[in-house]
Amino acid sequence: MNGQCSTIALIVPVFNEEETVSLFVSETERILADYLPQIKVVFVDDGSRDQTVAKILEIQQDKPFVSLLRLSRNFGKEAAVSAALDVVEANAYVIADVDLQDPLEVVVQFIEIWQTQKVDTVCGKRIDRSADTGTKRITAGGFYYIFNKLSGRVKIPANVGDFRLIDRKVVEILRSLPERNRFMKGLFAWSALKTVEVSYVRPERTVGTTKWNYPKLWNFALDGIMGFSTLPLRVWSYFGGFVALLAFIYMLWIVAKTLIFGIDVSGYASLMSVILFLGGIQLVSIGILGEYLGRVSEEVKRRPVYVIADIVGNVATNNSKNGCGVVLEKNQNDG
Repeated sequence: MNGQCSTIALIVPVFNEEETVSLFVSETERILADYLPQIKVVFVDDGSRDQTVAKILEIQQDKPFVSLLRLSRNFGKEAAVSAALDVVEANAYVIADVDLQDPLEVVVQFIEIWQTQKVDTVCGKRIDRSADTGTKRITAGGFYYIFNKLSGRVKIPANVGDFRLIDRKVVEILRSLPERNRFMKGLFAWSALKTVEVSYVRPERTVGTTKWNYPKLWNFALDGIMGFSTLPLRVWSYFGGFVALLAFIYMLWIVAKTLIFGIDVSGYASLMSVILFLGGIQLVSIGILGEYLGRVSEEVKRRPVYVIADIVGNVATNNSKNGCGVVLEKNQNDG
């Protein structure tokens, strides 16, 4: 599949990015000029409410290598990436952010490594997070540590995000996975095909504002951990057994004390402490069960991960039944 004439799809999810799409296309032409004949830029609009779609359609009139997948509403970045990987046909796929914090110069390295070393995945690894806040560095490091400790056989390399090149073989594997909760970093790692890392420094965003915040990142982390590990459930089984053993020992001590020394009415504070402690433990364990049960409920409903309202450009729609979404309309300009 690798070769000089291979088609490469540059997958770019966008949500309210009217300020950045023109700059991204200009930088793509400037930096990837040598590869432009084999590259198609596919913007995936994730329900933007500004002029993002209008800007992309305006650009597309003069740039035939630009295509658009427009989702019917905001489904989230994971769904947007899944939609593009399901319907776009190419020999390799590069996933990049529109804000140019994923440097296109590194994409050149991705392509060269993929073509020369015949690897299946080339991913970008951040080597400097000094531009992030201290809280962001701590939480990011904590997530990678906890995920890799809990996930068993599936390991995510630290400081490696969605910015990567993946071969068509990887995409075929992803298309065969039926799950609706799509944690793409974990799914990429799950395929376990040959991977090479490229270190880079992530520049600061100069245009627009990030759409991520800490509540979204928290939910994203929960999806990742609970999608690839059942250890939280198992831990509470062990912990519950341990607490039950302590409670049984304490009961025997109370019975023995009563038989030897008689009834003692003191101990209200310790009794309330035990009740409150066990009540809190039960609520936490029920909450974890609820998180898993909610995800199971979403899976068994079999609702589509995404709905593509329109496809504009040379995308070559894939009609495979393995896709997890719905395509409502295919534009006449498609290949």
